[in-house]
Amino acid sequence: MSYPIEVLYEDNHLIAVVKPPGALIQADESDERCLMDDVKDYLKSKYQKPGNVFLGLIHRLDRNVTGIVVFAKTSKGASRLSEQFRKRDITKTYHALVEGHLERPHGTLINMLDKEEHKRIAYESPKGKEAKLSYKVIKELGENTLVEIELYTGRFHQIRAQFGLINHPLVGDYKYGAETTLPNQEIALAATNLEFKTATGDKDIALEIPIPTWHPTK
Repeated sequence: MSYPIEVLYEDNHLIAVVKPPGALIQADESDERCLMDDVKDYLKSKYQKPGNVFLGLIHRLDRNVTGIVVFAKTSKGASRLSEQFRKRDITKTYHALVEGHLERPHGTLINMLDKEEHKRIAYESPKGKEAKLSYKVIKELGENTLVEIELYTGRFHQIRAQFGLINHPLVGDYKYGAETTLPNQEIALAATNLEFKTATGDKDIALEIPIPTWHPTK
């Protein structure tokens, strides 16, 4: 399935787009069309490029979530942006709708997370890697709570697993204990803000998208 491309930022080295919920970022064994295919087609059409178009994958979002994704258009862009992610020079902010009401208006979650490859799930283990995030409550919405999240590490399913571990799973996230659902198996998580430097290092870029409105059902 193809998705319309919503471009948030583009220069000679990088392109940032909005990933719709349900879209694969990168092709998998199913050979299903992915967001990278759509962005490549967009670049081919825009610049009238014959043949293959280079597009570097720098970071990922889970299939059932939405948000800002940055791809590299050049090897220089891929190298420079990957370095920023590695050094944690990038600011990533998420918004999520979690089940229940949190006891504290803000807090920090630290867990040791490991990954179960077969089930594609993260779990707490002393052999895992440290996962750290901070959150603050934006508002309570009925039986659920809208939270803003800043990630300090980038572990597999990190936000989903950590909120599941405190018994406040993300709405729609049955893998981590949610009792509510969203249409099309969407999970109530969005990468809403991303701050980084251009590949040339001469400009700070701050991108933002609106917080989605989620309508959970039981």
